[in-house]
Amino acid sequence: MLLGEFTQRLDAKNRLTLPAKLRAAFAEGVVVTKGFDGCLFVFPRGNWDSFVESRLERLDPFNKESRRLSRWFYGGANECELDGQGRVMLSQSLLQHAQLDKDIVVAGARDYLEVWDGEAWTRQQAESEGSVEDVAERLSQQ
Repeated sequence: MLLGEFTQRLDAKNRLTLPAKLRAAFAEGVVVTKGFDGCLFVFPRGNWDSFVESRLERLDPFNKESRRLSRWFYGGANECELDGQGRVMLSQSLLQHAQLDKDIVVAGARDYLEVWDGEAWTRQQAESEGSVEDVAERLSQQ
């Protein structure tokens, strides 16, 4: 399970260093793709495969919205391996999508990580403050 919040910095070559305590989960590979709300999703290879099987494979290619979502995830995805220091290279398109500069936040989201621009993360957290309880209550009634 991928948990926690980590403040990081991209290096000069736009490489993301995964938190040391989480790296073992990525031993079989990494998939980085565009995420929602202006972040990136970073999946361990096995979790990506499970996500695809449970969510994306059932999308109907004859449905316009399904094709859009498929393009979003598959077209924006990069498969890679961690280097010896636990780093992964981020493509220019991924950097642009999440508007990443130098100061970033890596946040656990159970099966994957989210990578946020530091300021965007702060705004996201402030927007969630006070409303998460209401959302939890509404979702519990479904």
